[in-house]
Amino acid sequence: MNRIISSIITVIVALSMVSCGGSSNTNGRKSQELSGSGATFPLPYYNVIFEQFAELNGDAVAYGGIGSGGGIRNLRDGIVDFAASDAFLSDKEMSEMNAVIHVPTCMGAVVLAYNLDGVDELNLSGDVIANIFAGKITKWNDSRIAELNPNVTLPDETIIPAYRSDGSGTTFVFTDYLSKVSEMWAKNFGTGKSVNFPVGQAAKGNPGVAGVIANTKNSIGYIGSEYAFAQKIPYATIENSNGEFVKPSSESISAAASGVIPNDTRCSITNSDAKGAYPISTFTWIVVYKEQNYSDRSKEQAIATIDLLKYILSDEAQKITSEVHYAPLPAKAKELSLNNLKSITYDGVALSETNMSEKSK
Repeated sequence: MNRIISSIITVIVALSMVSCGGSSNTNGRKSQELSGSGATFPLPYYNVIFEQFAELNGDAVAYGGIGSGGGIRNLRDGIVDFAASDAFLSDKEMSEMNAVIHVPTCMGAVVLAYNLDGVDELNLSGDVIANIFAGKITKWNDSRIAELNPNVTLPDETIIPAYRSDGSGTTFVFTDYLSKVSEMWAKNFGTGKSVNFPVGQAAKGNPGVAGVIANTKNSIGYIGSEYAFAQKIPYATIENSNGEFVKPSSESISAAASGVIPNDTRCSITNSDAKGAYPISTFTWIVVYKEQNYSDRSKEQAIATIDLLKYILSDEAQKITSEVHYAPLPAKAKELSLNNLKSITYDGVALSETNMSEKSK
């Protein structure tokens, strides 16, 4: 966490330097100030990676973790350079705004974190999780939970589910998983950034849900794995589609992404049938407009945005993922994304490598 705090301070200092001086960056162009908003799921990784980018490239990045839904709204309103989302845009959502591209930045896991006295290890299945959040399993010593945990003494206490109050990509990933493993959930609640959970306590952002779990006995909630690690909150081992009970790790998350990735990178990797896969794994994306001339943005801002995305896709940046409890992108996802970046334009002209030579002018 000290590294994350240091990252935030560095970004603030970098922003001050950009606003006061407008010095040149390492590419020979004027340093830029970029802004983005959205998902809290990858926030610990973004805090680190945006600091590294500022140090290496001279461009400062201000990022607000307001939830995936809020980030997409800000991009639609043209007030940010990029949005971050754990949920890829649907065809309908994409039809309602100017053309965008999705750039995966890393992979991560949604965990079921819990606060249960005397219980250090907990096994859960998809069906049991769905019934807990649907309010159909209400006691910790319910026979369906006990059957999965024969060597654990479960208390006769009421379960308190915790969930997101804001439009959230983490909620999308979690409910996408539940809809795949439970017909009951798919029929009654479905998949979405916002879902009408019938029971429990709501909180804003991954930090908010993590706070509820940490401070509420007998609670359970879904959060990005980094937040459970950072606050030392126990989290469950989840049964995957092969009947294996798996904890999230760089290896088990990567295993979930071993299937085919479409050219636009929009795909779900929850409930993967790969051996050893953690079942609630996901890509997280940065979403940008294909046409970068909007809201009076300059061509240099557009170029800086591409530079940021290329840096995130670099081997150097991807190596950092495992340091903050995420997983690096598979080679195919990076290859597809670098190719998709070539389609980005400014005033209808592709910002190709040839055009980017104008940075020094």
